[in-house]
Amino acid sequence: MIKAFRLTSRFLPALAVAGALVPALHAGCGDSTQIHAPFVLATASGDAQALLQRAAQAGSDLSLGDKRMNPASIVGMWRIQFISQGNTAHSPSIPDGTLIDFGYTQWHSDGTELMNSGGHTPASQNFCMGTWVRSGYFNYELNHFALSYDTTTGALTTKVNIREQITLDPSGNEFAGTFTIDVYDANSGIKVDHLAGNVSGTRVTVDQTEP
Repeated sequence: MIKAFRLTSRFLPALAVAGALVPALHAGCGDSTQIHAPFVLATASGDAQALLQRAAQAGSDLSLGDKRMNPASIVGMWRIQFISQGNTAHSPSIPDGTLIDFGYTQWHSDGTELMNSGGHTPASQNFCMGTWVRSGYFNYELNHFALSYDTTTGALTTKVNIREQITLDPSGNEFAGTFTIDVYDANSGIKVDHLAGNVSGTRVTVDQTEP
């Protein structure tokens, strides 16, 4: 399973019930306006805090030597998940630890990025794209945009901005960070929704056979 942020113990009983169910999302990539109960909690298996500590230590070590010796790179293909944090005041209220979205993303060496969202139907659009910059030894910023369509009429309904601040593990095989999602009405440009939380990823390798 994808490595993610550790959930508090009060969510663990729900994980057994939720299993591998997909969250009830129907709008396009990144569109949070159609989120509704029952909520599915993310599977947690990694320790984001430990990852951040490893990156901080490695960054400190690199600062003493040649910066060019850092072998880790964000470039490649990743299995990702977005986990709700701090959205209990959202309408509807979303518990911390809820799986907001999941899928695959590719970060390219030219500073562009592409995501295939597994939590959204292709009829509403489940591919979206972004641009990224490296902001530190192991730190990256992503600015990502998506379009969402009505599955019945095909009309453009919302435009979505996803921003990520992530830290790459010094191994180069996993990352952890935070995200925000802002949803705008496609016609008026008025912001109609906002979500935030934690994002995590594990690298997909050429030898990997399990999705």
